[in-house]
Amino acid sequence: MKKVSSEASKLDRKTVERNRRIQMKGLCFKLVTVIPDHHFKHSRDMLSQLDQLDCAASYIRQLKERIGKLQGKKEQEMSLRTRKNVMNSMKIGSRLPVVDLRDLGSSIEVILISGLQKNFMLYEVISILQEEGAEVVSASFSTVGDKVFHTIHAQVKISRVGVETSRVRQRLQELVYY
Repeated sequence: MKKVSSEASKLDRKTVERNRRIQMKGLCFKLVTVIPDHHFKHSRDMLSQLDQLDCAASYIRQLKERIGKLQGKKEQEMSLRTRKNVMNSMKIGSRLPVVDLRDLGSSIEVILISGLQKNFMLYEVISILQEEGAEVVSASFSTVGDKVFHTIHAQVKISRVGVETSRVRQRLQELVYY
């Protein structure tokens, strides 16, 4: 009786192991099919499964490096653009306050530049954005000389509906200028 149960157990383990190998082979095949052909030095069919996995790992590393470089480039461009905007705004001098609103699709960036004797409170700006369908993600300010720079980033609450940026700009200008 024990011998029969032991043999059945061996067969179960063999079946489980065979199914695992079949599943792994299928997953490896699926992985290799998403790698572009030009990444392989030889035909996929000519490579062993281990070589195919090495190529997949190499391709993934290249993608990660590329993503890192692109993110760095994006941050650098955004920083450069912000610096240019600040420099242009500083040239404005006596034409304060300044309201700059950028529609970035699902997000909005608001830059307000005012003198030290500003006529508005930051919570009023945030309230306007919220009333118009945007949720403030971050808000910051800095003082340079006699100018106060406010930067506010907001996400659109309901992407289908969006935010009427021209209305937001008008309301912010009314708040800041009057």
